[in-house]
Amino acid sequence: MRQWTVDAFASAPFKGNPACVVEPLAAWPEAAWMQALAAENNQAETAYLLTTQDPARFGLRWFTPALEVPLCGHATLAAAHVLFAELGLAADKVTFDTLSGPLTVVRQGDRYEMDFPANAPKQTTIPDGLVEALGAAPTEVWAGSYLVAVFDSEAAVRGLKPDLAAVEKIAGEATGGRGNISVAALADAGSPHDVVSRFFAPGSGIPEDPATGSAHCILSPLFAAKLGRADLRFHQAYPGRGGDLNCEHRGDRVLLRGQAVTVVESRLRL
Repeated sequence: MRQWTVDAFASAPFKGNPACVVEPLAAWPEAAWMQALAAENNQAETAYLLTTQDPARFGLRWFTPALEVPLCGHATLAAAHVLFAELGLAADKVTFDTLSGPLTVVRQGDRYEMDFPANAPKQTTIPDGLVEALGAAPTEVWAGSYLVAVFDSEAAVRGLKPDLAAVEKIAGEATGGRGNISVAALADAGSPHDVVSRFFAPGSGIPEDPATGSAHCILSPLFAAKLGRADLRFHQAYPGRGGDLNCEHRGDRVLLRGQAVTVVESRLRL
């Protein structure tokens, strides 16, 4: 059984967000086995693919080291990249059946475009303990499946050193549970990006995620409304790596665009 490690939302190795992708299987393994392999891989996500009668349609499930999640952008991008670049899928579009419904990925030259459900947030009060957990006070807080703390500068976002044990306890009005907080600010003037963000997810078993597609399903409609345009450039400023996403908000959908690079091919002795 083969497995690939792919850096997603990256144009070069050791950037973006790594995900492991297991080669397509004819039947789902036991969930406990998939969880155990994800813990062994110890990447933000391990993606599992299920073959169907349609060669351009697959089942897709995502596991962090701690739990199965309902939506993951970078591991979807990684899975599509494996199918196209490593396994030679002879199609321009692939459809994945997931816990979040059908998701499509289109190959566009050296990048991929994913069609995901938008998760437009609502503004909320600052939850108790959030300022202390992040170590700084946001100007606004919004709630979708994750909390979004908006800051007044890029430097504030980049300089955060949160107390992750405290972050894990905070849910506020987020619908996806506690311990998953995106932080964001408008990028500095002259930057090649419109918005800079980070994502702390100890509630999902991930201290800080390098590039998070699902978070941008919230950030895209939020900042599209703030800036008055649908097509925005995001940089997720994980220290030492960083990931780049182009996001276009289209009503109840978000188009997420980015590149991917395979860095490891391995064989599981299982």
